[in-house]
Amino acid sequence: MNDKVLFWFRNDLRMADNPGFYEACLSGEVLPVYILDHNIDIGSASKWWLYYSLNKLNDSLQNHLHVVSGDSESIILDMCKTYRIERVYWNKSYEPFRINQDDKIQKVLAEHNISTSTYNGSLLWEPQKVTKSDGTPYKVFTPFYRKGCLQSEVPRYTVSAPKNLKLFKIPKQYGIKELGLLPSNNWYKKFDNHWEIGEVAAQEKLHNFINSGLNGYKEQRNYPFKKNVSRLSPHLHFGEISPNQIWYTIIEKIGNKDVDHFLSELGWREFSNYLLFHFPNLNEINFQRKFDDFPWKFNNELFSAWTKGETGYPIVDAGMRELWQTGYIHNRVRMIVASFLVKNLLIHWHYGRDWFWDCLVDADLANNSASWQWVAGSGADAAPYFRIFNPVIQGEKFDINGEYTRRFVPELSLLPNNYLFKPWEASKEILNRSSVELGKTYPFPIVDLRETREIALNSYNVIRGV
Repeated sequence: MNDKVLFWFRNDLRMADNPGFYEACLSGEVLPVYILDHNIDIGSASKWWLYYSLNKLNDSLQNHLHVVSGDSESIILDMCKTYRIERVYWNKSYEPFRINQDDKIQKVLAEHNISTSTYNGSLLWEPQKVTKSDGTPYKVFTPFYRKGCLQSEVPRYTVSAPKNLKLFKIPKQYGIKELGLLPSNNWYKKFDNHWEIGEVAAQEKLHNFINSGLNGYKEQRNYPFKKNVSRLSPHLHFGEISPNQIWYTIIEKIGNKDVDHFLSELGWREFSNYLLFHFPNLNEINFQRKFDDFPWKFNNELFSAWTKGETGYPIVDAGMRELWQTGYIHNRVRMIVASFLVKNLLIHWHYGRDWFWDCLVDADLANNSASWQWVAGSGADAAPYFRIFNPVIQGEKFDINGEYTRRFVPELSLLPNNYLFKPWEASKEILNRSSVELGKTYPFPIVDLRETREIALNSYNVIRGV
């Protein structure tokens, strides 16, 4: 067939196992398009990743990727009219705005006799197909994953990258650089030392993880200085690799607790997307509405100290500095810093949500929303509010020899292990010997853990009516 078709790239920036792109290539000559939609918010760190990911994709497409910014609906319709395109392909997104946008675009294109074909290229199980026996959505992870997902149809099998690409170009308004993705503040420059971006890098990272990180994953994943985490989350978010590719590559390994646990982590990603699909206000509204009455207390000085990694609690500060320096935080430490914000500083989870959204290279609407609500205690299947991570105990337990903390809080690097996570308990002699001067080279704790824990629990009892 010699028809001209348009494929609309979104968060599926890959060639292999891209079902929409694969089908488009079977249908005729393809115009590959990426639209930086002005209606969709993207954080600064994510823009940095997107810039390089688009360049990698463009290389794979032999410099045929057409990029443009504006309103997706009007841009796609104009392109179809101008270049006599009668079919448009894309992979579905399950975010609330994207769902509404897709419906509108399909209706508008249908009015102009332009057909559309959409595919699932981002989830193992489509959220509308997984329900309880009474037709209502699951609200607890384990039955969702074990019964709703694993006992339903198997995930879609992967497809190869299209062969013998037939692509066509149209005059470009501007290139990827002109999209203005790179922030004016060059704080992101340090990210270059921590990441390889693109489809090839994602595959290499998966295989490196299988070879050196999967064995021992279930237990060792909680230790931030170990290499038992995949760090695939930004690649997944931008679609440089699909969950199906990961699922079928991992599942080929001999089944054991590590394999099962890693696959269940993919299940948690599915659950977050599932919750956002069925409860589209998850990003804004407390899933458990009793938290609407929780007495949050925003304090700009405390919040600023948290964002800068200057709280006086070393494991918290290490995590927040890791975020600033790399665009990423180890998952265990994410829970520690989030718990500290909402339960020790009593600052609303919205503030943490927004900071992570701007600073994380793997910022994902579903994961960010569900995870912050989980830690805050307000979400579905959430950690109970009275589960408050003690940053001293967490540091001592999961950063046993302090490698992680010393890496990101180097001013404490000479402190003995038994004082590393509570430097305020060290004698003046030990502090002097370790070149630490509290209040100058490293801050005193900004809040008292015991006191703020008590306030948090009393506040929770108020909304419980106790």
